[in-house]
Amino acid sequence: MKLTLSALALAAVLATSVQAQTMTYPATRKVDQTDTYHGTTVADPYRWLEDDNSAETKAWVVKQNEVTNKFLAAMPQRLPTRRIYTELYNYERFGIPFQEGGRYFWSRNDGLQQQNVYYWAKSLKDSPQVALDPNAMSKDGTVALSGVAPSRDGKLLAYGIAGAGSDWQTWKVRDLATGQDLADRIDWVKFSSASWTADGKGFFYARYDAPKEGAALTGANYFQKLYYHRLGTPQADDVLVAENRDDKEWGFGTQVSDDGELLVISVWKSAGSKNGLMVLPLPKGAFAGGKPQPVTLGFDAQYTPVNAIGGSLVVKTDKDAPRGRLVAIDLKNPAVAGWKTLVAEGPDAMTAASAVGGHYLLSYLHDAATLVRVHGADGKRLSEVTLPGIGTASGFGGRWSSQETFFSYTSLTNPAEIHRYDVKTGQIELFKRPKTAFNPDEFETRREFVTSKDGTRFPIFIAAKKGLKLDGTNPTLLYGYGGFDIPITPAYGATSATWLKMGGVYVIASIRGGGEYGSAWHDAGTQLKKQNVFDDFIAAGEWLVAHKVASPATLAINGGSNGGLLVGAVANQRPDLFAAAVPQVGVMDMLRYQKFTIGWAWATDYGTSADSPEMFKALYAYSPMHNVKAGARYPAVLVTTGDHDDRVVPAHSFKYAAALQAVDTGPAPKLIRIETNAGHGAGKPTSKIIEERSDVLAFIANTMKLEVK
Repeated sequence: MKLTLSALALAAVLATSVQAQTMTYPATRKVDQTDTYHGTTVADPYRWLEDDNSAETKAWVVKQNEVTNKFLAAMPQRLPTRRIYTELYNYERFGIPFQEGGRYFWSRNDGLQQQNVYYWAKSLKDSPQVALDPNAMSKDGTVALSGVAPSRDGKLLAYGIAGAGSDWQTWKVRDLATGQDLADRIDWVKFSSASWTADGKGFFYARYDAPKEGAALTGANYFQKLYYHRLGTPQADDVLVAENRDDKEWGFGTQVSDDGELLVISVWKSAGSKNGLMVLPLPKGAFAGGKPQPVTLGFDAQYTPVNAIGGSLVVKTDKDAPRGRLVAIDLKNPAVAGWKTLVAEGPDAMTAASAVGGHYLLSYLHDAATLVRVHGADGKRLSEVTLPGIGTASGFGGRWSSQETFFSYTSLTNPAEIHRYDVKTGQIELFKRPKTAFNPDEFETRREFVTSKDGTRFPIFIAAKKGLKLDGTNPTLLYGYGGFDIPITPAYGATSATWLKMGGVYVIASIRGGGEYGSAWHDAGTQLKKQNVFDDFIAAGEWLVAHKVASPATLAINGGSNGGLLVGAVANQRPDLFAAAVPQVGVMDMLRYQKFTIGWAWATDYGTSADSPEMFKALYAYSPMHNVKAGARYPAVLVTTGDHDDRVVPAHSFKYAAALQAVDTGPAPKLIRIETNAGHGAGKPTSKIIEERSDVLAFIANTMKLEVK
């Protein structure tokens, strides 16, 4: 099963295909809508597509899907690509186990189940029992678990469910002994989990007010409130714990300390990495009311609570340490001057920290690959967790009194395997290793470094079959994200595995805006510096061409959400560099993104058009829908979105696709694939994942005139 590209076919990629020449797009009505930003008038002719409830928008979606489906169905690569993708997706997958109340909990998928099933067992040697099976909650698999939280005694399981990919959640409580739900029901939860009090009588959660009719998927989300729910009482009786009537952007995350005596509240105001902290005593492990007390509410840095012990709160922070450090804060005197550094900032970015078995397990990224170091309660470095190779490790959760923890390890060519780590002895035991149709021994991954336009150096990871010939003919797929302090590190996925098995080269770029090198690296790709992200990604593409991994005729780019913005912006700026571009659920209207759902929270990364003339100018200069170049020869473009995406509303993709189709951007197809009953990506059923992602790969292969065997 491989892609073959003859010399004649390589030349044909740059020629116009019959299919592309004869393509006719649905007409998209233009309206006389303009807005003025700091004295500049900007046209928005497709504003009407923002109304996802209108009959006209729904008809437009149907017509666009008809054109796209006809094109995709005619591709000879579609069925063989889907067959390969299904084969590689069909393997047993496990979530990372954790323990609570004498029970282990983890998720499992037998391969092609629409949703993962949650299990529990008294020991790892026992046969697991089904705790929750979301596959039984809907016929089409579009109801998904959004979160689980067992009570301290392990007898009850609070769980969230979301439908059709929406961020809105409903929380319920299941009795694990009977397998039945209690009467409790919590509605209009979003961006929140549940945290039980140690006495097991209830839990904390955050919610928004019910949206106005018809605005559930598009209305802005402000004024989140933190509540305590007592079991057996209606939601209307829940106790308000925290809100900020003077700041509509406040949101809340919670965790209860291991001893049950303290509620730690993370206060967020955006999707960025800066937050505040408050605490609320829980005498004898019970909620007794009271007002949370601030620890830090300056929103000047990241503060991630790790442990509460001896009257101190141990926090991972980048305050005065861009790459991160571990500090202890005396809760009686939380002033910064009194903080005690347990683990100082080092040369690598500290990305995660946990407190397990009397030790601190600190995860770092060294050139975008994971390192895990073990420190004592006093912060002294003791050892390092030996990982299987250069890749990505995550997990390491647990309690201060636990003696074990679990973690996953993966790389571009190795599916995630689960390990048990004994904190006291340092011994590592394999818990689960998946068996797949993908043979990692046939492939290799190498890390290279690219120099960007301004001289900044960053890593890329290149996965390919062993013995790759550097002749510029290799079908290559470059993936990137570059935002919100999220590191892009090597990890296995069915998309990359399918492309590799088809004979392609798969590349990920760890560019600025992410969290690969700490907060300074993130900041260098935000707001007025956002162009750095696009320059980095372009530099990665140029490197692949210069080193003859690929050529513009064999190079495709892909990214989702903020990565969709990346692909859209880069395709506008360098349409000559790529054969195909697939922006998925992207932020494409940079002048109005903040007006929908949680978009306002992205301003820390993007800035807004209202901030200043300078910020408007920067946004307007790269906003994908505003910068489509008439007369330029664009790569083939497949835009993907979901009609229930209430994270990045589908209007972004609708308007961008309409702009692409409205002007002459060359003969290559400009299509939009709109998934129904699907959202931003979380909770998407297996069947929809396979169909969408295999279509993406088949579209790229078709663009390059590749034969899929």
